[in-house]
Amino acid sequence: MASSLLRVQSQLTTRDLVLLGWLADHRLLTSFQIATALFPSLDYAQERLRTLYRLAVIDRFRPQRPDGGSYPYHYVLAQLGDDVVAAQRGDDLPRRDRARRRREHLTSRANLPHLLGVNAFFTDLAGYARTHPDAGLLRWWSAARCQQMGAFADDGDDVHVRTYTPTSRPDGHGIYTEHGHRVAFFLEYDTGTERPLSRLVDKLDGYLPLARVTGQVWPVLFWLHSAEREAHLHQVLARDGARYPVATAARDQPGHDNPAGAIWWLHGLPGRRMRLAELSPDTP
Repeated sequence: MASSLLRVQSQLTTRDLVLLGWLADHRLLTSFQIATALFPSLDYAQERLRTLYRLAVIDRFRPQRPDGGSYPYHYVLAQLGDDVVAAQRGDDLPRRDRARRRREHLTSRANLPHLLGVNAFFTDLAGYARTHPDAGLLRWWSAARCQQMGAFADDGDDVHVRTYTPTSRPDGHGIYTEHGHRVAFFLEYDTGTERPLSRLVDKLDGYLPLARVTGQVWPVLFWLHSAEREAHLHQVLARDGARYPVATAARDQPGHDNPAGAIWWLHGLPGRRMRLAELSPDTP
C-alpha cells in the first residue's frame, strides 16, 4: 500500500490534489462541476479525469435518468485517493473499506440532487474566481464541518468560542472576495419541496447563538428554486420579522447562472439586486 501511495503521489498535480481534497470534503462532483471549477474546457477535464480514474485515485458512477438516458459521470474518491488526502493532511490512513462504503451510500442517497445543487453553487463560484483575477473563493466548507465544535473559532478566541458546537445547520459556508470586498456567508440550498415557507425562516434561529458567541454576523443566502418562491419568502420574512440578515436569489431567472453576479436581494433593502461581494459589510 505504501509503495502504491508513493508511486501515485509523484504523478499528481497541485490541481489534482485540490480536486481530491474537495471530493474528501464534499463527497462527490460531476464532470461538469469539476470542469467549471478547475479546467479551461470540458474536454481537458475529461481527459485528466480518465487519467485519475486509471490511477485509481477516483471512482465514478453514472445514475440513470427516470425518463431515459443517463446523467454525467459523478466522481468520488477511490481508496487510494482517500489515502492520498490523508497523507497530504497528516491524518491517519483511513479504513480499507471507507471509500467503498461512501460510494455505496452516495449511490443510494435519496437527497443526492440536494448535495449536487449545493456543490454546484460552490463550483460555479470557484469557476468564476478562476477566470476573474480580482475574485477568489477563499473558503468552502461542508455542512458537516460547519457543525463541528469550535468550527468558527479563530486564533486567540476564548474557550467559549473554541468549545461551542453550532446549532445552525447550513448546507455550506464560504468566504468570497472580489475587487477588495470580502464576504463570509452561510448557504441554504432550497429545492422547492420544503413547506410551509416558515420552516425556512425558522432555520434562521440557529444562527443567532453562533453570532452571539463569535461576534460575527454573516448573511444567510437562500438559493431558491423559483422567483415565485423567493417573493413569498420575503413576504413571510416581512410578516414574521427577519431575525437575521438574509439575501435571496432564484435559480430559474435569466442571468442567474452564477452566484457571484448581481442577483442577490438583501431583505429589507429595496432597490437593485447586489453582487455577492456587495453583501460585504465593508461595501458602501
